[in-house]
Amino acid sequence: MKLTNSLIDKNISCLPIWFMRQAGRYLPEFQKIRSINPNFIKLCLNSDLSSEITLQPIKRFNLDAAIIFSDILMVPYGLGQEVEFKKNAGPILSKFNINTFLTNNEITFKKKLNPVYEAIKKTRQKLEKNKSLISFIGAPWTLIVYMLGLKQGKNILNKELLEKKKEEINLILKELEKFLCLHIKNQIDAGADVVQIFDSWAGLLEEKYLDDYCIEPNLNIVNFCKLNNIPVICFPKGINKNYFNFFKRVKPDGINIDFDLDPEWARKNLEGACIQGGMDPKALLLSEVEMFKVADKYLKIFKDSPYIFNLGHGLLPQTNPDTVRKLIRFVRERE
Repeated sequence: MKLTNSLIDKNISCLPIWFMRQAGRYLPEFQKIRSINPNFIKLCLNSDLSSEITLQPIKRFNLDAAIIFSDILMVPYGLGQEVEFKKNAGPILSKFNINTFLTNNEITFKKKLNPVYEAIKKTRQKLEKNKSLISFIGAPWTLIVYMLGLKQGKNILNKELLEKKKEEINLILKELEKFLCLHIKNQIDAGADVVQIFDSWAGLLEEKYLDDYCIEPNLNIVNFCKLNNIPVICFPKGINKNYFNFFKRVKPDGINIDFDLDPEWARKNLEGACIQGGMDPKALLLSEVEMFKVADKYLKIFKDSPYIFNLGHGLLPQTNPDTVRKLIRFVRERE
């Protein structure tokens, strides 16, 4: 089944399955490639290897959708910031310069990210026609968190820096929206069917900032997608019951819930949405019985609703691929 607007139909007859971060770190075939390609950005820009990695979980598990192997930080890279991934430290971006940022142009941006689009073309050629190819972007706020270094520690927002940079952030937001929409269009033109918007750090925002920094930017991008008939899934991770206001305002085709959100609440309060995910990735580290119990809870709750089986975040590096296989079989046998 293709992940298209038809998913919001109440009469869908089969349950699509894919996983965030399904192409990557937990798979031995990926680890083999990664061991001889230490520069992550260069790996994302290698269209042959990116396509190969994208297809690895499809070959192994016969999932219903492939998600292109890339990274949300390819956009800051395309806009002139250096991006480096350091082990146990995460992504490190070079110092942001607003004047340099505002001189970016669409031709240079597209040229720098062309290998991503080539990877999508190559993947679409090899992927079965009945399987979806998902492209993605990071939402403006989440990218700004990285671009301006707005985090203190792992999950804490530097509120003092946020206040200091408010004027700059407002300038960046509009410019980012323009280039993110371009990146979406280029990915769709290359052969992707769907786009997912990852607002991974939406949960850092205080409620007073949620409209300006999360809801409005997502709405603007979703409106662009609707105007261009591009199915779109939003993932405003960590906003808890503000999912209600987000969905009411933004109205994407699909909405990914995170594992902190009560699925019963989501089913009742996000009526009309095609809901995706929710299951805690850590459940795949439990015993089979416990994992199946968690999966069964989501399957029962969303039994009579449009639903895509996925997780509330990406697969963890320590996940056993055999566990993923068993989970997929369990879900398909329960349909």
